[in-house]
Amino acid sequence: MKRNRKRSGFTLVELMVVIVIIGLLAGLVGTNVIKNIKKARITAAKAQIKTLEQAVLDYYMDVGQYPDNSVGLEALVEQPSGVENWDKDGYLAERTIPKDPWHNDYIYYLETTAEGSTKYYVYSMGPDGKDGTDDDVYSTDLEEDEEAL
Repeated sequence: MKRNRKRSGFTLVELMVVIVIIGLLAGLVGTNVIKNIKKARITAAKAQIKTLEQAVLDYYMDVGQYPDNSVGLEALVEQPSGVENWDKDGYLAERTIPKDPWHNDYIYYLETTAEGSTKYYVYSMGPDGKDGTDDDVYSTDLEEDEEAL
């Protein structure tokens, strides 16, 4: 006597095809998400650099000089000794120096040229956290981005 059974469910081949399709979709979506996260962190670093640069300029307008290298960005939240006309509220709303999106400190460097002019730099060491590598995010990158628009 023959039993007549109805088969229900999926075959192994059908399951494998579905798993391969899901894997391909996850790979495509995953790489795009990772690219966008990297871009978002760079954009956030540039925005924070712009904020820090504005605070340095505000400091300069009040004090008459840029923070020196020994004090750095800390001069924006704590009054350096011997500095007059410092804003009692500091120069950053949060009253702390933010970390970059990769949890590293921003770098501030004041340079004095042979002619006596001064120029300062505010930058992030970027994703690798190492100074002087190609992924560093400099304040000058802001100007290049604006020119590209």
